[in-house]
Amino acid sequence: MKDSDIIQLYWDRNDRAISETSDKYGRYCRSIAKNILENEQDAEECVNDTYLNAWNAMPTHWPEQLSAFLGKLTRNLSFNRYKYNRAEKRGGGEFTLVLDELADCVSGKDNVEQEIDRRELTEAVNAFVAGLPERKRKIFVRRYWYADPVSEIAGVYGMGSGNVSKTLERMRKQLRNYLTERGFEL
Repeated sequence: MKDSDIIQLYWDRNDRAISETSDKYGRYCRSIAKNILENEQDAEECVNDTYLNAWNAMPTHWPEQLSAFLGKLTRNLSFNRYKYNRAEKRGGGEFTLVLDELADCVSGKDNVEQEIDRRELTEAVNAFVAGLPERKRKIFVRRYWYADPVSEIAGVYGMGSGNVSKTLERMRKQLRNYLTERGFEL
């Protein structure tokens, strides 16, 4: 089924929208949630919450790209669940590694001034990523958007895990320099 047809089902408040979304994008959403949460049950709950949030958002919002819309919903819900799960305890896992890797590039301070600059920072990071060669951009996005394990990225691109890690390390350093040159305090 086409994305526009699925979206129309949401707008028509037809229950079939959920099953069609699940059939077409369920695996994609579960992959995002599992990479962040590393827990099948929590991932499944986030995917179900994604469908609920899509159901609630569609009557007033017609997404341009359904996959990106669902991916962003799943990712945000998974982040929230991750924070909730780690509120009292600090656990390991792939997502913890992803956050640790990016910690030197993007400050974790939360204050009013930084909140105002957040949009500019987002635009700068997007510009940096857009300027990367295609293969490096895909590696960066797989690691830092989808939280794919280094070993999985290495398998997809026919590289060794060490090579992927070194490539990511270099890109983080480039990102840090790129942001520093544009006046962001890191």
